[in-house]
Amino acid sequence: MEKRYFGTDGIRGRVGSHPITPDFMLRLGWAVGMAFRNQGSCRVVIGKDTRISGYMFESALEAGLSAAGAQVQLLGPMPTPAIAYLTRTFQADAGIVISASHNPFYDNGIKFFSANGSKLPDELELEIERLVDAPLEVVESAALGKVTRVEDASGRYIEFCKSSVPTSASFKGLKLVLDCANGATYKVAPSVFRELGAEVSVIGVQPDGLNINAGVGSTDLAALRKAVLAQGADLGIAFDGDGDRVMMVDAQGREVDGDELLFIIADDLHRRDLLRGGVVGTLMSNLGLELALKERGVEFVRAKVGDRYVMAGLRERGWILGGESSGHLVCLHHTSTGDGVIAALQVLMALQRSGLTLAEACAGMSKCPQTLINVRYQPGTQSPLQDASLLAAVEAVEQRLGDSGRVLLRLSGTEPLIRVMVEGQDAAQVKAEAGLLAERVKELFAEHD
Repeated sequence: MEKRYFGTDGIRGRVGSHPITPDFMLRLGWAVGMAFRNQGSCRVVIGKDTRISGYMFESALEAGLSAAGAQVQLLGPMPTPAIAYLTRTFQADAGIVISASHNPFYDNGIKFFSANGSKLPDELELEIERLVDAPLEVVESAALGKVTRVEDASGRYIEFCKSSVPTSASFKGLKLVLDCANGATYKVAPSVFRELGAEVSVIGVQPDGLNINAGVGSTDLAALRKAVLAQGADLGIAFDGDGDRVMMVDAQGREVDGDELLFIIADDLHRRDLLRGGVVGTLMSNLGLELALKERGVEFVRAKVGDRYVMAGLRERGWILGGESSGHLVCLHHTSTGDGVIAALQVLMALQRSGLTLAEACAGMSKCPQTLINVRYQPGTQSPLQDASLLAAVEAVEQRLGDSGRVLLRLSGTEPLIRVMVEGQDAAQVKAEAGLLAERVKELFAEHD
């Protein structure tokens, strides 16, 4: 069956537009409670990022869950991966995250974790969708779920992150700038790196409910680059609004994306015979990553874009490391989902063990020129990617690139965007071809006022 509400990363959209409304969230909370109660019990933890609508949706979910007899623990503003960890720690049946990740404040969404800290199985998501439209029946008063607030959630997660590096690890002498995107990592991330000895300065740590991801964070590195250069820092680390992505800036101000960070971690694990298989990337992963790993005898496979597909690829093969260019990196030897803080710690440990700077470590991988252009479109009944004239335009670009390049068009799983990606050996040609293709997409499908 096709899902009506769940996308590749939960349920997400514009606040106030169905289904991102208080009444839907009330019904969703009840549906989740009933779905898990039908399996035996329902204990749920709820966390959120810093956007203003999180309070409203937290209350609505809490009411729906209680009406279904579910026991609820509120964690407050916490990174998405922290919710996955605390779901396991508290032996809850499910974890709920109220967040739209890297999106602007006016969007919000709901993500779920199962008892083992992974995404919910498809069959359970379908059952929740079925129950959302069922008559809402409140349990007897004596059976209503109770709600409590967890006071030490941040401290638990900070200690968990620190446990991903050796107890003897110390970053003393390392000068860092952290950009927390005015989001969910604004308290925990600085504490983690300071407690491990680093000299830490911060930006993006003054959330007001409206400024999450606004000119800061992993989707906009300009402020971090400026701070790193101004302070003479060794490197900068940027997280997205919910803390499951990480990007970096080296001492010279150059951006270091998820592909390069994934290479650094993979190379370190491979050198120490700890990689346990290969690496899972996505269709968007730079060709340079694949070639660099191949040179080292490390297998590389591509999954569809989306962390759930990276995760599925890892579990299918019994591998431990994968990720996306956007900085969503999965280190299954330490945690059950993508975690920006833990991934950053693994990069810093790899640099420490090799004695290399971030720029020097990146030099082991030569990136192929790649241009990505997002085109906003008006969703309709048919996928724009099935349009014959667009497919013909893609084929023409592929012929001009030959065997030394590739084209990828895909729909975003979280926003009404068509992502146009062109990759090849010649940077000027890649940029020009991507621009031409994006203009063709705009002519056909762009959203008009």
